[in-house]
Amino acid sequence: MAKPGDNVRDRPVKGGDADAFKRAVTVCVRALAGDGELEVTFSKERPGMAAERVRLPELPKKPSPQDVAVTRGLGDSMALRRARHDQRLHVRLAPEGQQARAIFDAVEQARVEAIGSRAMVGVADNIGHMLEDRYARANLSAVTERADAPLEEAVALMVRERLTGRPVPTSAEQMVGLWREWIEDKAGADLDALSGKLDDQQAFARLVRDMLVSMDMAEELGEDQRDEQSEDDEADQPQGEENSEDGGEDDQGSEPSQAEEADTDADDQEAGESEAAAAAADEFAEDEDADAETPGEAKRQDNSFANLSKEIDYKVFTAAFDETVGAEELCDEEELDRLRAFLDKQLANLQGIVGRLANRLQRRLMAQQNRSWDFDLEEGVLDTARLVRVVIDPMQPLSFKWERDTRFRDTVVTLLIDNSGSMRGRPITVAATCADILARTLERCGVSVEILGFTTRAWKGGQSREKWLKDGKPASPGRLNDLRHIVYKSADAPWRRARRNLGLMMREGLLKENIDGEALLWAHSRLVARPEQRKILMMISDGAPVDDSTLSVNPGNYLERHLRGVIELIETRSPVELLAIGIGHDVTRYYRRAVTIVDAEELAGAMTEQLAALFGEESRRDTRRAAGRR
Repeated sequence: MAKPGDNVRDRPVKGGDADAFKRAVTVCVRALAGDGELEVTFSKERPGMAAERVRLPELPKKPSPQDVAVTRGLGDSMALRRARHDQRLHVRLAPEGQQARAIFDAVEQARVEAIGSRAMVGVADNIGHMLEDRYARANLSAVTERADAPLEEAVALMVRERLTGRPVPTSAEQMVGLWREWIEDKAGADLDALSGKLDDQQAFARLVRDMLVSMDMAEELGEDQRDEQSEDDEADQPQGEENSEDGGEDDQGSEPSQAEEADTDADDQEAGESEAAAAAADEFAEDEDADAETPGEAKRQDNSFANLSKEIDYKVFTAAFDETVGAEELCDEEELDRLRAFLDKQLANLQGIVGRLANRLQRRLMAQQNRSWDFDLEEGVLDTARLVRVVIDPMQPLSFKWERDTRFRDTVVTLLIDNSGSMRGRPITVAATCADILARTLERCGVSVEILGFTTRAWKGGQSREKWLKDGKPASPGRLNDLRHIVYKSADAPWRRARRNLGLMMREGLLKENIDGEALLWAHSRLVARPEQRKILMMISDGAPVDDSTLSVNPGNYLERHLRGVIELIETRSPVELLAIGIGHDVTRYYRRAVTIVDAEELAGAMTEQLAALFGEESRRDTRRAAGRR
């Protein structure tokens, strides 16, 4: 005879159990962070921390103990960073070089996690599970060469090993093993000294900078940073860990200068509105939907770009005569004003057409900045659409939602313009005007814009070729010309200050030859160093790369093969969205996302349509994600 309960089957964890877990994690995160008002949410989006909000991953329907531990570890890691990390101080002492900055950021994350791990065994276990999962996802156990093993992650794990006494996660042992002997040889003594400064972020950061010097990265620290550090040493100003926001006056009455405060404020603005942007610090993400955007995130170093010359057999005979200059450095102010006036005069008719297209683009972008909603929150506006769940199951908690804005301000666009001789005349004039008006338009929409140009310093080789001749004409010299990369407008410069720089494109004698592959790498390297989350690179060119000096002593497809390799690398291994516009030249055979126009007059329409389409795709992705969450 059947008894009560015989027909009850094992079921997955109920919503009530999951909600209890979320409440427990929320309380723990707030307690560790020392902020009872900190908002903690759970979402299927990438975990991260921004301003007063922490986003953790949503547990699967049937969570395993590992899933639970990883979520706890992520919460503990973010809470410790919020409690024991001073972002102002971190930005002020951070190195300028990309590799040194990556190590500096990763070691700082190891420091805050070590503080909690040494104080609480449970926190140490949770963070251990989180790190094991992180490095397993990055597949670092499969690396066999240093080029594929991120140095910053190896250093951070060895620092953690020193500070906590816990071994390196199993999934990262192979990666650390590749670097351990080299790191110990270069900076073993510096690693041992870090433990004594664990609770003093400022002293710890200075020891890390000394460690970077020991690792032959002194040139990446930056001159300004060294000067500021020496000034801090002279002032000997104490810095508290718990009250990092007030850093105005110390007990001795010393006070930072107004210039230093202005630099700090500027750094804060560049660091973004959230501490999470600097916490993540990794500029490369292999996939937009990867579920790891946490502080100290482990990703493979993008050494593919550094090793490009090996992969596609490309080399540079000498880079001693290359230059990267601002437009204002190539001619005086009076000539720039004259060239700008000449450009405006040439475009009296075209400017109206481009202006109308730009206004249309602005309306489309503004229309996409509609408000969206975050659902399934613990507080906010009551979500009446989900009240039916409470009616069906009274044990279900109420669901709330909160309205948010689409963050177009987290986007940067780089316009890379071919300044070769074949662009002379109408094409370069139209390109300059389109770049000018689009920069103004996107700036109104809160999108940062950078305008760059590329050419060579001389026809047929310049000083590089002269050196090659003096050296006895060695065979297969590689690129044999002097590059000139021009910054017309940096991403941080307002349009009104850079407006006249675009007149430089009208200067007689500026436009020479074009080496597109290296120009793309240069523009890409500037983009990935930006703090914005979304990065777009638009190439405007009218032909394949051509340099007579290089092609006369190398295979005929030497520069074109290099360009194809760079494009493939960016399109497949970088988060930068690359698109191209060819003027009278079919660029679709090089780029996946490209359009070819016959006449330069069509450039304005092509640029605005391509940018509008890109932002439209992002808007549709956001809509689909929101629909999926609903």
